Amino acid sequence: MIDLHCHLDLYPDPHSVVHECHTRGTYVLSVTTTPSAWEGTHALAKQAPRIRTALGLHPQIAHLRKAELPLFEKLLPKVRYVGEIGLDGGPEYKQFWQDQELVFNRILDLCVQEGGRIMTLHSRRAATPVLDALEARSQAGTPILHWFSGSQRELSRAIEMGCWFSVGPAMLETNKGRQLVAKMPRDRVLTETDGPFAQTEGRPLLPWETARASAVLASVWNHSQDAVEQQLRQNLRTLTGKSGLPLDGT
Repeated sequence: MIDLHCHLDLYPDPHSVVHECHTRGTYVLSVTTTPSAWEGTHALAKQAPRIRTALGLHPQIAHLRKAELPLFEKLLPKVRYVGEIGLDGGPEYKQFWQDQELVFNRILDLCVQEGGRIMTLHSRRAATPVLDALEARSQAGTPILHWFSGSQRELSRAIEMGCWFSVGPAMLETNKGRQLVAKMPRDRVLTETDGPFAQTEGRPLLPWETARASAVLASVWNHSQDAVEQQLRQNLRTLTGKSGLPLDGT
């Protein structure tokens, strides 16, 4: 099982979630929302070799945490994964758009300077400006559009640019989500939960519940779930191999 976008540190009992992920052999990309959260979140998974911790600065709090950009720059050489980063065009965050762009563009510039990173990206109501920024800094690394909700035209552009996509049960509950995933290249799709923010049956999704997403992918792709799981594992190997990262190990 693969959860390529999960906020492990924000579960009520993150240690028990990490232990269960380790027991089940679940591969998790544990994303952070601030640079100051990275050290503690990284420490959570030190004994779990299939959990990696990404360095992030979430667009929804960019205006509050932009002063942490120097810390982001200091920590970046220690990591191969960056996220959660991006832009949010929701009306409640529009007033902070300038700060969002400042933070996002600076992070992309830093990634270029460091030779590129695997990046998991937030693009809610902001797919076009996110793609614009990525196109302007094509050496920033491999972009993974998490829970993509843009238009079909924006999806086509993202595909042409070589973007990857992570999709989860919450996204695939909607007709639009299923229509989008049907157009995504199957060799550039991975599963996620976005837990604990994304929920199912009134509770947060857990990392090993990405099987719910692969079941929907099996229906959309007209494949068996075993074939889908095999495809997802191959996709992960391809993705991690792009930056010389092993599937397991530190």
